[in-house]
Amino acid sequence: MSATDLTPPLAPRRPQLLTRADGSQVDDPYHWLRDREDPAVRAHLEAENEHTAAVMAPLADLQDRLFEEIKGRVQETDASAPTLVPPRAGTSAGWLYYRRTLEGQQYAIHCRRPAPAGVSDPRDLPDELRQPVDPQDPPADEVVLLDENVEAAEHDYFRLGGYAISPDGGLAAEAVDTTGNEVFRIRVRDLATGELLADEIPRAGYGLAWYEDNQAFLYTVTDDAWRPYQVWRHRLGTPHDADELLVQEDDERFWLGVGRTRSRAFLAIQAGSKITSEWHLLDAHDASAAPRLVAARQDGVEYDLDHRGDTLYLVTNADGAEDFKLCAAPLATPDREHWVDLVAHRPGVRLEAADAFADQLVLSERTAARTQLRVCDPVSGDGDVLPMDEEVYAAGLGANPGFATRTLRFAYTSLTTPTQVLDLDLDTGQRRLVKQQPIRGGYDRDRFVSWREWATAPDGTQVPISLVRRADVRLDGTAPCLLYGYGSYEISIDPTFSSARLSLLERGVVFAIAHIRGGGEMGRRWYEDGKFLAKPNTFADFVACADHLVAQGVAVRDRLAIRGGSAGGLLIGAALNLRPELCAAAVAEVPFVDVVTTMSDPSIPLTVIEYEEWGNPGELDYLEVMCSYSPYDNVRAADYPAMFVTAGLNDPRVQYWEPAKWVAKLRTTATGGGPIVLKTELGAGHAGRSGRYDAWRDEAEVLAFVLAAIGAADVDLRAAPVGPDREPA
Repeated sequence: MSATDLTPPLAPRRPQLLTRADGSQVDDPYHWLRDREDPAVRAHLEAENEHTAAVMAPLADLQDRLFEEIKGRVQETDASAPTLVPPRAGTSAGWLYYRRTLEGQQYAIHCRRPAPAGVSDPRDLPDELRQPVDPQDPPADEVVLLDENVEAAEHDYFRLGGYAISPDGGLAAEAVDTTGNEVFRIRVRDLATGELLADEIPRAGYGLAWYEDNQAFLYTVTDDAWRPYQVWRHRLGTPHDADELLVQEDDERFWLGVGRTRSRAFLAIQAGSKITSEWHLLDAHDASAAPRLVAARQDGVEYDLDHRGDTLYLVTNADGAEDFKLCAAPLATPDREHWVDLVAHRPGVRLEAADAFADQLVLSERTAARTQLRVCDPVSGDGDVLPMDEEVYAAGLGANPGFATRTLRFAYTSLTTPTQVLDLDLDTGQRRLVKQQPIRGGYDRDRFVSWREWATAPDGTQVPISLVRRADVRLDGTAPCLLYGYGSYEISIDPTFSSARLSLLERGVVFAIAHIRGGGEMGRRWYEDGKFLAKPNTFADFVACADHLVAQGVAVRDRLAIRGGSAGGLLIGAALNLRPELCAAAVAEVPFVDVVTTMSDPSIPLTVIEYEEWGNPGELDYLEVMCSYSPYDNVRAADYPAMFVTAGLNDPRVQYWEPAKWVAKLRTTATGGGPIVLKTELGAGHAGRSGRYDAWRDEAEVLAFVLAAIGAADVDLRAAPVGPDREPA
């Protein structure tokens, strides 16, 4: 590689003093990168992209090979498992809904076909209708509802953020984003003709819910801080400025959402902060009825709900149920004083959801870093966990639109098992495989081994790690390894299958997931012990996991890579500041790294909502802890590893300037190591580019960087110079 090709851009310092809540002032030399209207900012991001392209140029062949490998394993022309939507009252037949993809096309095609008359349960379908259709030769009775490829043809970015079909199956409300900023335009399509109606809502958030009369639906609207703060009711045939405002949430900590109960009797509006929730119900058969409060919000009390008959089922942490319990309440008097425990709090078993059906409840639970499904009697709450085959796996409820069904659809996967869609007959216990994720080119799961390790954190806490490797890879301290982590928002990173990951495993790389505190893998306490003032535990856990892998001979330090995105990018930055020598390579995708400055500015989208996750730096205890780990504020004069950092110019969750500022500071502070590259998507947001081929190319680029940086490729990125060791002019 030529050093002249690898000279990184050096952002000019423009000193600006920022005053923090404690009155102290800090020099932020790259604060100017926040001004997206400044031509110099765009020029800087483009220069960074050019630098990234120069660094990655020698890896072009490897990227192409990886892309072809990823693409080559995917059944490009494929169809999803069909989902039966039973006939509604007054009709004789329902529909089978599914999606198809075609080779060479970026997006999905949404389809349906009529179900046989009188069939309301999937187990009563003929065998040929329970299986996916032939995507190359679809059935003659197929109806194409929406071809995303056609809709995306005139846009560089296209994402369907919501797709809701009316109860009678005649209309579809579509929420479309063509910039990546996650603000949607809602339109309504006549499914008989394919034509769009005149109805259009120009600015909306996530969430759509139809009334049973097929003439009205609910939607949310976001404020300038990208917070869904209003719920509106739209009636077909009326202009959007005549829509009815049902709920407005003025508390900036709360986010509104809409949905419906599984029984289809009610539409639901949730107001939720990070630690408190409140619900309203609306009669799904009366598009003029006002919302009805279920139980008034109480600080620190969360609840979720579903409905069956004259009963509401509530998953809640009320009364000190840290891992949540299931309560039942009369529909007529659902306030908290009438809640009765149905499934008591079980410490160590996190109850995540309860789905009510006509004859059973299905509980989604998590314990000891495992997921499980429990089928229960809806009156007594008694039930059993569905047994699974592997120690390290993930299972979850699938699409089950039929309320009176005796067939339960769920999904199962593991680090070695491609995703399976299964139907469980609740009367016989028989399981039927409806669809197995196809892996082209052949896949033998016996060639791979998954297992679990436990690392010891500095405070003695045992932290689970899920791992997978090719069976013949020796754990003798020589193998390359990629360690992934997240550790925030009680989000669990479950051990699921990835066909793209096979490109690592086939090259002898061990893949590991650190189930660190701040996530939800081990219950609510696991989350609480990794947020607010305890947030540093998240980073200490991750470092402990990396050290454990090295100590146990699973990995070797100079062939270890780490990866995380968003809050997981914060994890990567904080871990590297703690231990710059931790690894040989790091990937931080859309990383939340300018924690103190962002959380001190309530005008930035999501900041106030995030006070209940990270704390308010206006309170000095929180400010002190944030200052101790904020990656941007703690970059130090040390050798940092090779780093691949990404950003999205239209990202509403993590503003593009956070990774841009961080990389600029790393460049002028790090004493060596690297290279450090920043790639900014100039026409996308938090999730990157929207098409599947684009996403595969992006993943191939990241994997090429990782493989080259840990010596697992035919090009060794570790030999690349990082550019001149100098301060910018």
